[in-house]
Amino acid sequence: MIGFDGRQLRVLLVEDNEHFRRLIRTVLQALGITRVTEATDGGAGLAALGGGAEVDLVIVDYRMQPMDGVEFTRRLRTDPASANPYVPVLMVTGYTEPRLVAEARDAGVNEFLAKPISAKTLLSRIVQLIQTPRPFVSTEGYFGPDRRRRAVPFPHVERRRSSLPEV
Repeated sequence: MIGFDGRQLRVLLVEDNEHFRRLIRTVLQALGITRVTEATDGGAGLAALGGGAEVDLVIVDYRMQPMDGVEFTRRLRTDPASANPYVPVLMVTGYTEPRLVAEARDAGVNEFLAKPISAKTLLSRIVQLIQTPRPFVSTEGYFGPDRRRRAVPFPHVERRRSSLPEV
């Protein structure tokens, strides 16, 4: 985490629970991240982005009403009017069942962090998202960060397109 300076980082925090929103904001401030825009559900988060809120990272909860974090992420990634479909999304939630994690991943969430959180784990995920972003891919049924974590040989014709140049 050498070289991380959160002072310039702009975060959109989408969380319906006021107490947890305050907790995350406090942890972010302790990490030097003070440019935080808050929203109480996915619809309000999309409205904030559409209203001109410039952000470098979105931290979103899973379960919210009327629009949850999965639907927020899906719309962020696929809506033609989306303000920033490439912004990194960190989902922070107490719902960690494998099928729910897969649903979030398939909606385009970059990283997943289970509650309860610590400042150390939150910082670790933020640094990972900012310093080592995964390339975005576009397929017929998915647009978002590459869901693969390991480089495994693929025995078929590569049909995905990356948004990042080859290294």
